[in-house]
Amino acid sequence: MRVEVVTPKDFVGSVTGDLNRRRGRIEKMEPRPGGAEVVTAYVPLSEMFGYTTDLRSMTQGRATSTMHFERYDQAPKNIADEVIAKVQGVAK
Repeated sequence: MRVEVVTPKDFVGSVTGDLNRRRGRIEKMEPRPGGAEVVTAYVPLSEMFGYTTDLRSMTQGRATSTMHFERYDQAPKNIADEVIAKVQGVAK
């Protein structure tokens, strides 16, 4: 998913740290007039559940985000192995 977060500069570190913890890749950061920053990142959809609530908490409700599908990517081996194990466990 392509995620764009508009946040006050005071919270950029928290926002980028949280996106990284969600296996996100920060693509770019752009300043906006008025002391805001736009952070653009690509994050797996499976990691984005509950993000809006977490974003509001970490920015005192002052950041906004948009998200839309960008592309499919190959899952890392450890994640793929987890999914396969779950499917095989259900199928048995």
